[in-house]
Amino acid sequence: MDYIVYLPLFMIVFPIVGALITGLAKEKHDLARNVMAITVSLVSALAMVAILYQYVNFGGWELLLHQIAPGLEIKLRVDPLASLFGGTAAILWFFSVLYSTGYMAHEHDRRRYFIFYLLSLGMTMGIAMSANLLTLYLFYEFLTIFTYPLVIHEGNEEAKTAGIRYIIYSFFGAGMILIGLILIFGTAGTLEFTRGGIVDLSVGSLRIWQAAFLCLLFGFGVKAAIMPLHAWLPSAMAAPTPVSALLHAVAVVKSGVFGILRIMYSIFGIGALLALELGFFVAGLVSITILTASIIAMQQDVLKRRLAFSTISQLGYITLGAGLMTSIGLTGGLLHIINHAILKITLFFCAGAIITVTGKKKISELKGLGKQMPLTMIAFTIAAIGMIGIPPVNGFISKWYLIQGSLEAGAPIFVAVLIGSALLNAAYFMPIIINAFFKEGDFEPVKGKPEAPLSMLLPILILVTGCLVLGIFLPLTVPYFHDIGEYLFTMGGNN
Repeated sequence: MDYIVYLPLFMIVFPIVGALITGLAKEKHDLARNVMAITVSLVSALAMVAILYQYVNFGGWELLLHQIAPGLEIKLRVDPLASLFGGTAAILWFFSVLYSTGYMAHEHDRRRYFIFYLLSLGMTMGIAMSANLLTLYLFYEFLTIFTYPLVIHEGNEEAKTAGIRYIIYSFFGAGMILIGLILIFGTAGTLEFTRGGIVDLSVGSLRIWQAAFLCLLFGFGVKAAIMPLHAWLPSAMAAPTPVSALLHAVAVVKSGVFGILRIMYSIFGIGALLALELGFFVAGLVSITILTASIIAMQQDVLKRRLAFSTISQLGYITLGAGLMTSIGLTGGLLHIINHAILKITLFFCAGAIITVTGKKKISELKGLGKQMPLTMIAFTIAAIGMIGIPPVNGFISKWYLIQGSLEAGAPIFVAVLIGSALLNAAYFMPIIINAFFKEGDFEPVKGKPEAPLSMLLPILILVTGCLVLGIFLPLTVPYFHDIGEYLFTMGGNN
């Protein structure tokens, strides 16, 4: 079974090849292009399942692609964090592509859209499977380049402005990462992701280590939308809704969070973070983001913008869990990677369905919509309840673990942050639900096709069912994520 070793490389190369083949179909040949895009994403998801099976049963492995110099290698690795991020992204990408075939049916430049959608899949898999900071940095940069055409897809002034902002912020973040990378390599002599971290505080200056950490934190913090580095994200709502789902739930923002987790637990390690007193600094920083973004979300009337600021807030939960410096808190943060992903992609898919069927984009315009699109709005309601953190939807369990982690860390202030955020979530999600189901408006029951096309509705229904399944049957996720948290929560021997 030697071919298994090459599956991480396959996860990168296959979507790239698929994108090139997809580009061969002419613009009007929608069926051939859609079938190709769906097939590529499905095969990628199945290959990721094979990687997960292999890892669970036989453990992780590495694949060296190229050595630039001693300590500078382009290398892939399957480990717990790679499995978590890669598995979440690959599986949800399939639903995104399926949804896109319906949403983009009447849009322009569909060939270009699917080419870059698949290329972005390959780069995201590269980020997930990176064995060191250099490899992660390279794929991280390529992801920015390949998602840029998706952000500006509409081609109007709003989209172009959003694209410029996205590039400026992303390249600023990349520059910060590069500085941090140089500082780490110059001091430690390696960039390898290692259990317990590679940082040896007896070597070099503490100021250098602190500077390196801050550069990497704020560099990855751009895509993770840590305030005040978040402004590109609401602007990116000018993109088509499946791209918004990609940016907010699956790839771009999660790649930023993934990078932060890597630098905290695979570069620095618990020992160094505690010695440098950086854990609570991170937790405090993202707590401001969690509350501020929630308050701003309440003020947004455009549905996608409200969801955008919700994303900024919810991403902070993951980083908060990492900053608590407890295994239970880290488990909560890791759980929220998948829980937030499936909840938020469902919400964005519902928003896209609403726009497709009604043309309405503002929350104030959705009064009575539950009568016309009951399935879509029921799905939206369930996902919104999950985002608030109400059982039995899956968002509850990750927030419960975060509260437990805060108490274990002796920091009840973060419990207050989490409870306050939950109340704010309710304040900005409940009016949408009330408008749809309990207020009279322009929408009445419609005969024929009141809902979005099946290619859009089916992913919504499957994903919202997943939200309930993961929330009710906790053994499907909790033990696995607890093991990942324990794996990462390892004291480094050099600290």
